[in-house]
Amino acid sequence: MVRLIGALVGLGFILVLVISLITGAVSFVTEPPAETVEHKFHKEPKDVAFSTDGPFGRFDRQQLQRGFQVYKEVCAACHGLNLVAFRNLADLGYEEPEIKAIADQWQIEVPSIDPNTGEANTRKAIPADRFPSPYPNEVAARAANNNAMPPDLSLITKARHGGGAYIYSLLTGYQNPPANLPPEARPGQGLHFNPYFPNLNIAMPPPITADGQVTYADGTAATRDQMAKDVSAFLIWTAEPNLESRHRTGIAVLFFLLIATVLAYMAYQNIWHSNRGRTVRPEGPLDPENQAKSKAAKRKAGIEG
Repeated sequence: MVRLIGALVGLGFILVLVISLITGAVSFVTEPPAETVEHKFHKEPKDVAFSTDGPFGRFDRQQLQRGFQVYKEVCAACHGLNLVAFRNLADLGYEEPEIKAIADQWQIEVPSIDPNTGEANTRKAIPADRFPSPYPNEVAARAANNNAMPPDLSLITKARHGGGAYIYSLLTGYQNPPANLPPEARPGQGLHFNPYFPNLNIAMPPPITADGQVTYADGTAATRDQMAKDVSAFLIWTAEPNLESRHRTGIAVLFFLLIATVLAYMAYQNIWHSNRGRTVRPEGPLDPENQAKSKAAKRKAGIEG
């Protein structure tokens, strides 16, 4: 009886689920959802290539240093990198004296405690410190940015669909609202139209405004497009600094699996392939001949069984 009741309850759930599915499908076909303004005007990230693309991708250290320079001179005033330490810049090719100088000259000091008074204080950064946030807390950050919270950029390329291409597109995608944009979707006070931003209107003003906004140490022309691509590549590194070792490990694993597959196939050909289809004759007590001899010996000795 319990099983019967359980089966009936299960069938009832299945019936309700099927009816809901059919009803929803009919409603979707007869009354399709209206296209939202965001869906109509939003654009997917631009097609841009980075040196880290693909299974053999590697970081371009020169580009990473240029991207760090853009972050330092353009982005650091509003966005932190609280998961990256100054000493991690060694991966970009900076020497220890250079890293110490960068930390010591960083425009934002590290929060600290005065050992003499116990009061909150700040100090110069050292290589072991992480990049400090430009704001003491979220309240201060929102107060300085029209109630918008500037995100930390440590993992931004992992947190956004499109990764580095999204950052590049966002930085180069600021434009005037199209004429056919509905009034309710137009940017309000303190907002800027950017079709690559999910809801079209972003609080961050265009950070890269003109060519030559920074002066690259390696002499590369600092066009708007170049600066946007360089800082995007730098943020790919901050989100996944071990990307190169992961690629190397993946290639090594694939090579190992290939060799193991070849060896397994050769072992099969050498040992098992020639015996395929043969009937394996049992040996020992289960051998039919041995069983017959055992029975004959028992009969001769007058043993039953």
